[in-house]
Amino acid sequence: MNWRDIEDPLGGGAELHLHHILKGAAAAGWEVDLVCSGYEGAPRTGVIDGVNIHRRGHWAVANFVLPPVVRSMLRRSRYDLLVEDINKIPFYTPLYRDGVPLVAVVPHLFGRTVYRETNPVTASYVYAAESLIRHLYRDVDFEVISPSTRDDLIARGLDPERIRTIYCGMDHARFTLDDPPPREDEAPLVVTWSRLLRYKSIDVALRAFDVIHRELPRARMLVMGRGPDEARLRRLCTRLGLDEVVEFRGFQPWDELVRTLHRCHVFLNPSPKEGWGLTVIEANQCGLPVVASDRPGLKDSVRDGETGLLVPYGDHRAMAAAALGLLRDRETWSRFSEAARRWAAGFSWQRCVDESLAYFQEVAGRGDAS
Repeated sequence: MNWRDIEDPLGGGAELHLHHILKGAAAAGWEVDLVCSGYEGAPRTGVIDGVNIHRRGHWAVANFVLPPVVRSMLRRSRYDLLVEDINKIPFYTPLYRDGVPLVAVVPHLFGRTVYRETNPVTASYVYAAESLIRHLYRDVDFEVISPSTRDDLIARGLDPERIRTIYCGMDHARFTLDDPPPREDEAPLVVTWSRLLRYKSIDVALRAFDVIHRELPRARMLVMGRGPDEARLRRLCTRLGLDEVVEFRGFQPWDELVRTLHRCHVFLNPSPKEGWGLTVIEANQCGLPVVASDRPGLKDSVRDGETGLLVPYGDHRAMAAAALGLLRDRETWSRFSEAARRWAAGFSWQRCVDESLAYFQEVAGRGDAS
């Protein structure tokens, strides 16, 4: 179960991560069914990379629509394993798994961060829904993608012996160019790349760039991604007087995105919380150092002082100072760039798939449905 599939226009890192695992399972000869929400124009059923897709309802009500679908499928067929991807409100699969072994895959949980994204009523609903995990999932096996997420689950009272950390992979071929475009030394190019959601705190990156631009007038900034916070961010950009030097690029085709990253000098990630920070590793593969918040997930994916720099969350001046240090010192920038490439080289989707499937087999083999 997941909220979305890999072809959903609103899909993100959680969908990419799960799809790699499910695609790998199908390639290994496993029979895989994915139950998820639908979207405009999507057929109810289909097959993607060997994975059987079952779409029902809209994402906003998926936590109500999908459980009856899964319950019915579990009754009709004999499944060896149920996998729930918890990246929003849980589906509470322990209540109806009917003895089937279960793995909960968790990129990260919102916690109080959700109050940065939405109104207090909706945020309280999500927060309360997450709070039940410690009770309903107490005897469930978890796969998490970073030590930070593991620590979060343990702090919520879950058994550390039932939590396996398996890092995400990296599509090295997609982010490597044989003829990368030149990086212009005279015109520093700063980038922030994310879904434009309020809790991602892109406004902090814009305020940091305001400081950077005053120090380096030739600097330019790209904001890549789409989302409901875009209008607010554009208004902030206007208030700061940055309309001529900040460009909102939206979503770009992969080839164009990769070439853009190879032209940039520093990637700003001001988020208060990530599951891991896959965009950090993808930027690193392009030789791009990162300045990020010293917060869960990002403190795992950024090697502070080596592949990037960590700064206090929400401190735009500290973010600007760290970025300026890299932009002004070519030797230090080059050292960070090379270290970033080496760090990214250690992450493989095949390794992620192999470790995940081995863990799935372990849980299914135990048949532990307590």
